[in-house]
Amino acid sequence: MRIVGINFDHFHMGDLLRMVVDHPTAELVGICDGQPERMAEAVSAFSLQPDQVFTEVEACLERTQPDVAILCPAPAHHASLVEQVAPFGVHILMEKPMAASLADADRMIRAMESVGKRLAINWPLVWSPTHRTAKRLCDEGVIGEVREVHYYGGNRGPLYHVADKREVSEEEVRRRKPESWFYRRAEGGGSLLDYLGYGVTLGSWFHGGRAPLEMMTMVDRPEGLEVDEHSITLARYASGLSKFETRWGTFTDPWTHQPQPKCGFVIVGSEGTITSYDYAPALSVQTRERPEAHPVTIDRVEAPHRNAVEHLLHSLATGEPLVGPLTPAMSRLGQQMVETAVASAAAGRALPLIC
Repeated sequence: MRIVGINFDHFHMGDLLRMVVDHPTAELVGICDGQPERMAEAVSAFSLQPDQVFTEVEACLERTQPDVAILCPAPAHHASLVEQVAPFGVHILMEKPMAASLADADRMIRAMESVGKRLAINWPLVWSPTHRTAKRLCDEGVIGEVREVHYYGGNRGPLYHVADKREVSEEEVRRRKPESWFYRRAEGGGSLLDYLGYGVTLGSWFHGGRAPLEMMTMVDRPEGLEVDEHSITLARYASGLSKFETRWGTFTDPWTHQPQPKCGFVIVGSEGTITSYDYAPALSVQTRERPEAHPVTIDRVEAPHRNAVEHLLHSLATGEPLVGPLTPAMSRLGQQMVETAVASAAAGRALPLIC
């Protein structure tokens, strides 16, 4: 499968390109960004030739003839880039979140349906063995009917690390902050848009695809910033309340040292509970038969379901469905919830789910 990477706004592009290079049946045939300096690291890391590096999207697609395009623009540009790429008849893997708005998400879906190609949204937490195991236990009825999902997600901030989770200095963070799209409202910045999509999309997965009835959100308003760094959202389902909290500014990054509160999910069912923390070596489970919280070894996640690239390529080769959060349908539900949360924060009151 011939694959290109287009737009390096999001640092996850480096991670995704490495997945392509490491895949036995994939070939990285080109990369593209309007700012050549942003591609320099990828050019070096993957030994790309000058004729594989582009600054114009159309030229990249015409000359490389890819099967799949990986897109990592700022959320505000997701829809327009999909509409630009779709006519070339390629499948698209879009880095999270799905879009900056529900209207943009629908534009993306229509553009891909019009050419009959696959659209997948990458939510990196889906590949966590912890959360995959939690989903299996939910599906097997270990905790009965899922009634509540509690989520806390975030990190020290989006500028503290680049591809492969390499850390940058405090001085570099201060330098980049004024110019970063992560801190611009018009570009889809803010902790709510960055992390709430994780919580509500995977939360919808744990909830079995059920939608909430109404939502209420509060965000902080830090002086000197136009976006939030902390948000709390309540979602009322027919089964009860779920809570989703996002935070830029955790004491530590969860992939190095879990902060307190810990990042991840607590899932409450009619017959038990599951605690599924990010990057944890085990789950904690309670059931009626064994009410004391006890560890459960996580499943070993194996190829072709270890990351978005190999999962998508496997799905294209075999016709097997994509895992829930990667599908446009479930990601759209997550987008509905994010849009409702944004509107609720602005209105200062609970709102019914935006459709």
